[in-house]
Amino acid sequence: MTYKRNQIEEAIARLFDPNCQHPSSDLRMRIRRLLDLDRAAGRKVRSKDAEEANFAFFSDDAPGSGADVSFSEYEAFALVNALILMANRWPASFAVSVMRRVRRDLGREPRRILQQDPDKLFDAKAIRERARPGALALSNTDPVFIVLAPKMPRDADEAQAAPACAVCHGEKKMDEFVREIGAASVTFFDVVTLAHQLNQELRKTLPRPRGRG
Repeated sequence: MTYKRNQIEEAIARLFDPNCQHPSSDLRMRIRRLLDLDRAAGRKVRSKDAEEANFAFFSDDAPGSGADVSFSEYEAFALVNALILMANRWPASFAVSVMRRVRRDLGREPRRILQQDPDKLFDAKAIRERARPGALALSNTDPVFIVLAPKMPRDADEAQAAPACAVCHGEKKMDEFVREIGAASVTFFDVVTLAHQLNQELRKTLPRPRGRG
């Protein structure tokens, strides 16, 4: 199933503010900025570099002038994650870079996540039983993390390098990734609850005809 841009904006707005009636101009501007940066960077489909080979938020090259652009649910999901990165004070260009680099791995997750039994995934008792002093505060029983981890720099070039990024299924995989690259610090967030919430909000939206609002 695909969605028009107004549906994406409305779903994301309600995701961040359940009482929101209309997407704010600031949210729409940030989404447009991400889309414009992604499109302007183009892609080289035969490149072995994930950032060059993938769009972050599009399935295809730009259509002709005046044509509608539809977005998959994954691409809406990628936009939400990019906005979360921006909310953590990463620039829009960096958010686009990350979502391009993780597209192959993250793209597998939404369908798998949405096929899980919500009663088990969001079982409050099971979540409480897993909680322990010093443990991560989680809202589901099977988390998937987007992880950004700067390597310990060995020289000036590495000190300026963008953080490594990965999609990690569970805390154990995240810990393994962090140890593998020798990270000095880590930024991460879980995407599982987000995927379910976005799916629910998208289902409430309706496409708006071109030229309306």
